[in-house]
Amino acid sequence: MRRAPLALALAALPLLAGQPLIYQDGSVRLAGYLARPGAVAGTVPGVLVIHQWMGLTGHERMIADRLAALGYVAVAADIYGEGVRPMDFKEARFQSGLYKADRALYRRRIRAGLDALKAQSGVDPGRLAVIGFCFGGTGALEAARAGLPVAGVVSFHGGLDAPADPEARPFTAKVLVCHGADDPVVPPKEVAAFQDEMRRVKADYTFIAYGGAVHAFTQKEAGNDNSKGAAYNEAAARRSWAHMKDFFAEIF
Repeated sequence: MRRAPLALALAALPLLAGQPLIYQDGSVRLAGYLARPGAVAGTVPGVLVIHQWMGLTGHERMIADRLAALGYVAVAADIYGEGVRPMDFKEARFQSGLYKADRALYRRRIRAGLDALKAQSGVDPGRLAVIGFCFGGTGALEAARAGLPVAGVVSFHGGLDAPADPEARPFTAKVLVCHGADDPVVPPKEVAAFQDEMRRVKADYTFIAYGGAVHAFTQKEAGNDNSKGAAYNEAAARRSWAHMKDFFAEIF
C-alpha cells in the first residue's frame, strides 16, 4: 500500500472530536479513547498511549489529542477495564501492582490496545508506536520486551524494572526513555540495571535524564513540590515532548 507522506498529516484539516472507544481483551470490556486528525490522504502512523497508575484520565485523552494534532491516529488504552478507575493512591497502587506482578497479563492488555489501534481506518499497521507515563512507561517498555509489532516505544518517567525472563530476546523496537534525573521512585540502581538490560538485548535505545525533574514531570496534576517525589516540571515536559517528536520522525 502506498504511504502518504507524513507532511500530509501535519497539514490535515481540523481535528475530529475525540471519542470513546470500547474494545475487548477476551471477555473483558476496555474503555479507551480515540483521537484522529481530520481528512488525510493515505495512511498515517498510529500511537498507543498507556495511562499512569490512576487509570485512563483527562491527561491521557489530552495526550491523544496532541498526537492527533501532529497527524497521528492515537488510542489512549484502558489497561484496567471499563469502570475500573482508582479513587485514591492506595487503590491505584493495588491496581497497578496487579499488572506489574503479572507481566503476561499486562502485555496482553497492551496487545489488545494495539489491535484496537490497528483496526482504525487510516492507520498504517507497519508504523506503530507505544508511549506511556509512569505505570504506562513501564508498559511501553513491556511492549518492546514482548516483541510486539511496533517501530518504537517511549517511556515518560516510567518504571524501568524488568521481570526475570530466561527467554529475553533482542529488541526489534527502538526505545526512548525520558527520565527525571532526581526521580526517587526510579533510583540510580534501577537505572543502571535497565541500561545493562538494554545492552544484553542489543536494543537501539536512547536514555535522557532531565536535571531537576522527579517522577511524573509531565503531569500538571502532580503539583510543583519536588520534595513529594512527584511534581510537574515545565521544562522537562516540553523537552521530552520535543524529544518524542524527533524520535517519531526517525522511526516513522
